[in-house]
Amino acid sequence: MEEPDTTPPSPWKSQIEFGYQSSKGNDDSQSLNGRLEASYTAGQHRHTGEVKYYLAKDDGETDKDQLSLNLQSDYKISPDYYLYANFKGLNTKYSAYFNDYTFSGGLGYQVSNTEKLLLEVEIGPGFRYQNPNLDEIDDDDLILPETVQEPIIRTNVRTSWKALSNLTLAGEVTVTAGHSNTRVDSEVSVTNNITEEIALKIAQSQQYLDRVPPGLSNTDSVFSINLLFSF
Repeated sequence: MEEPDTTPPSPWKSQIEFGYQSSKGNDDSQSLNGRLEASYTAGQHRHTGEVKYYLAKDDGETDKDQLSLNLQSDYKISPDYYLYANFKGLNTKYSAYFNDYTFSGGLGYQVSNTEKLLLEVEIGPGFRYQNPNLDEIDDDDLILPETVQEPIIRTNVRTSWKALSNLTLAGEVTVTAGHSNTRVDSEVSVTNNITEEIALKIAQSQQYLDRVPPGLSNTDSVFSINLLFSF
């Protein structure tokens, strides 16, 4: 008889994702996107990092070429509560901002943390820095030509439900509120596992700003279909 595998699970988890993306709203285009995510969980500590790359072309010319980074560290202070520190940054020379950085720290609460259902809520103060790309701003850009340096309040709700053994529904909403603007980023996704390592992911994300230049929509949406590799 074979002995049972008693090797502890690895504290590392990684994902690579890429695929086709279609944008509608203030930006109508087709594009390619890629994402790399890694997490490390050990004891009371959890660290996650996510890098996204987005490339859009129009008539053979590069229209957008941007890189975003999301880093977070969590420290459990009780079975349900944890402290978090978060950094989110965007760098691009084609969009309305050269740099768009958000720093935040605060308290998180795990409403549910099981293999089937994860539900976490976070809230905390922070700081936002946005450097507008004055050379690239046009009449149809979703931005006001102002350099932003201000305190903010950030709230985040993240959930993941394993509805079936090979089907996961997930959603996340982040609200960043400051004097200059309130921004709401949301995403819902469906992930269907083809094998243990390969999955098909369909996602719909939206960005809402409550203060925009006259005549522009407050909401931009993105629909994507990606292949996801886990290891």
